[in-house]
Amino acid sequence: MRFGVLGCASIARRRMLPAMLRQPRVELVAVASRDAAKAERMSAEFGCAAVHGYGRLLERDDVEAVYLPLPPSLHGEWIEAALRAGKHVLVEKPLALDAAQARAAVDAAVAAGRLLAESFMFLYHGQHAQVDRLLAGGAVGEVRLFASQFGIPPLPPGDIRYQAGLGGGALLDVGVYTVRAASRFLGELEVVGSVLDVDPVSGVDLGGSALLRTPGGVAAHLQFGFRHGYRSNYALWGSRGHLQVERAFTPPPELRPLVRLETQGRREVRALGADDQFANIAGAFASAVRDGVPPDVFGADIVRQAALVEAIRAFAEK
Repeated sequence: MRFGVLGCASIARRRMLPAMLRQPRVELVAVASRDAAKAERMSAEFGCAAVHGYGRLLERDDVEAVYLPLPPSLHGEWIEAALRAGKHVLVEKPLALDAAQARAAVDAAVAAGRLLAESFMFLYHGQHAQVDRLLAGGAVGEVRLFASQFGIPPLPPGDIRYQAGLGGGALLDVGVYTVRAASRFLGELEVVGSVLDVDPVSGVDLGGSALLRTPGGVAAHLQFGFRHGYRSNYALWGSRGHLQVERAFTPPPELRPLVRLETQGRREVRALGADDQFANIAGAFASAVRDGVPPDVFGADIVRQAALVEAIRAFAEK
């Protein structure tokens, strides 16, 4: 799958582009920036073509798909432009700022006959399938509660994630991982409570917490923020025990994440398998296109995720 990249974001340079070079099902063709010098520097680092301007990259016949790591406020515009240009689109999270924008993007992908996916790379790490097997084997019994935390220390002044107009804030940057993880393990959810700590100067939320529940009453307690000691985990508490996964969202390829199992009178720590989630998601996206999966195969998840995030914000603003 011949990829072009719209933008020179940090996540692209640090994570996704190196992973594309490791993934045999992907060829990195070109990277575009509105700053020609920045595109040249990125292209020299990764051995691909430099393109001045996003629109010019979309005109290239040798680009089949685009990876879009632009600020969230620009996603809607460039998703639509890429689909109109006949490209498949892998979008950095959050794909949309609200449910209406998510639905519009999914509808546009269906109309164009092109695949649209949201880049929640952690879903493609094998540790979660290993957790599935533990749960299926009764490791914690019947699940009663899901909890997840994702927090990072303060960002450098001027970081785009402190800019409300670009779709900044902790909920959209790190909170979305906890929401997606809850959906991954619990299925359908509704928001029953939330709080956001909004900075009066920047106007963005610096942290928050949300309480969700399934139709059957299983709760999900989520916590996230930009001014915290680093944490990246989720836990499932059941009728027989408790399971916690460390480095749930950002494990480097060589790391073997730990799972802590606790039952009555017994504690155990297991090292799960190392895996390369960024290379995996790029490869899975390429395979999905080649296999001809329907353009809206990820549509329900995309819209559900955006709707839950929108509901968390709305509840906090009441």
